[in-house]
Formats: sequence, structure tokens, C-alpha cells
Amino acid sequence: MAVLVTGGAGYIGSHMTYALCDRGEQVVVLDNLSTGLRELVCPEAVFVEGSVADPNVLRRIFDRFAINAVIHFAGSVVVPESVDNPTKYYRNNFTASAELVSACLEHGIGNMIFSSTAAVYGVPAVTKVQENVATDPINPYGRSKLMTEWLLSDVGRAHPFRYAALRYFNVAGADPKGRTGQSTPNATHLIKRACQVALSQLPEMEIFGTDYPTPDGTGVRDYIHVADLISAHLLALDYLRKGGESAVFNVGYGHGFSVNEVIAAAKKVTGLPIPVRQSGRRKGDPAMLVADSARIKDLLGWQPQYDDLETIIKTAFDWERASGSRARLNGARDGN
Repeated sequence: MAVLVTGGAGYIGSHMTYALCDRGEQVVVLDNLSTGLRELVCPEAVFVEGSVADPNVLRRIFDRFAINAVIHFAGSVVVPESVDNPTKYYRNNFTASAELVSACLEHGIGNMIFSSTAAVYGVPAVTKVQENVATDPINPYGRSKLMTEWLLSDVGRAHPFRYAALRYFNVAGADPKGRTGQSTPNATHLIKRACQVALSQLPEMEIFGTDYPTPDGTGVRDYIHVADLISAHLLALDYLRKGGESAVFNVGYGHGFSVNEVIAAAKKVTGLPIPVRQSGRRKGDPAMLVADSARIKDLLGWQPQYDDLETIIKTAFDWERASGSRARLNGARDGN
């Protein structure tokens, strides 16, 4: 039996393919390469280039491979872009997901892990967010993800279909073995950009908003290492395969760092200057988002291994430095 990973050539999806291959799973990756990179996919996985929204591509995959679970990462993820281009986000995140779920039902596939987001909470009134906090997203990205959660819930009531929706907080870092990392062109992730500035790949670090109601005025987020996020997916997959009921889980560490604190830690880890420029708030950004992850720890036994900001930054920096060296080497080989 095989696992289909949509968006498996992207940042988080590529880490998932390696984790599955590491434990001997047969992996099929579906990605349209709009933001992902083919070379990030685990070499042992079968790669199919195509869109999750294309029922013909999905039918060919499900007819060819004995898929028994789907891990769904494919979608668009930049909050400010979602505010400026909402139709793209509803199309890529909700409509495409509906096509995927329909194909799963058509082929009798009843297990799905969905890449959701803490953005479904909007601006919660509590310091730590539990899964039962009211969802009130403030941007199209969060709304499109929440709509997909509703879809999964409705389908689960109507069909023998079970799912785990994992609400990510701020994912960062890279594979500790150096096999993959954040490589999306023009990625807006704070830690990635801090590493790029430290390596002089970007001229400066832009801080969006210094007047939030937080201790230092900059936004506070719960940063989780991508490897710990992937371990949560593996546990969720095992849980569903054993007959676990559909569930929603927060995935974060339960404590946050401000933008200023992250930049200070990046300077310490890299030993390099990181010039900054202050700008106004970005559209759709809440002041603070921190997880209460008691549920996934209690029900699935999730135990984070990389809960340390400097460790997260170091793996991200090591990947950024190594990928920059590879790019320079490839350019030299190409005569550039």
C-alpha cells in the first residue's frame, strides 16, 4: 500500500516524503511545481507532475497505485497575498481540496491528513489557543483552510472517511540530515529571510509592524521545527490506520517569540550582522498566535525533539548556506 503526498516537492511536503521513505513506506508525490522543486523529493518516491485540481490526474494515480492514505499539503500559503488575491486561495486551497476528496471517495480511500493552519483562529482572545476556541479567520488564507476543514467534517459524516486536520503554527528549520529545506522562491518565512540576510543574499530584514500589543511591539509566533511537525504527521497517519476517529490537532510548542527575539537569536547563531528596516503592519497578520498542543500529546503521544529556537535557526541557516553553495557551484558548471 502507498501514501499519496500532495505538494510533496514543497517545503513541508518534501520533509514528509523523506520521513515516509525512511520508514519503508511506498510514496507517491503529486506536485505541479508552481512553488516546489523536483530535486527536493525523496529519490525513492514516485513523482507525478500535475495538479490536485485535475480529476484526470488523480484518477490515473489512484488507478495505478494502491493508495490507502493521502497527506494533503498542496495549496497556497502567503497571508498577505491571500488578501490581495483571494480567488487564487479559494481555488487552490478549497476547490482543489474538494476535487481531491471527491477522488478519494470515488476510489474508496478513507484516510486523509490535511495541512491546516493556526490562521483559522484569527485573533483569539486567549494567550494559548486550544482546538475548541472559536474559529474566526481574518484573511482568505485562513478562511480557505477552514472551509476545507468543514468539507472534511461533512464528508466524514456522510461517508466512511476519516481525517486528521493539523493546525500548524509557524513552521521553520530544515531537515537535520541536510536533505531538504525551505527552498520556495521569494519565501516570506521570517527565519529563512533572517538567514538569507545574514548570508548577504538579501540586503536587509524587514519588520512588519512594531506597534502590536506585545511586550516589544512586534508580532509573536509559536515557531515549530519542521521535523517535529513531520513526526506529528506520522503519528496521525498511524492513528488513522488503526481506526482512530477524525480529529483536529494543534501542532506547536506552546510558547512564542517576537520578531525582534527571533532576529536577535539569528544574529547569535550565525555570528553575522542582520540589518533591519521597520515597516507598517502587513495585511491579515494577528499580533500573537501560540498553541496549546495538549491534545496531540495526550491522544497521539507526540513528543517534540527540537523545541529550541537556536536549534531551529541553526538547521535553517545550515540549509541556506549549503543551498547557496550548491547554486554557486551549478552556476560555475553552467559557465555563469
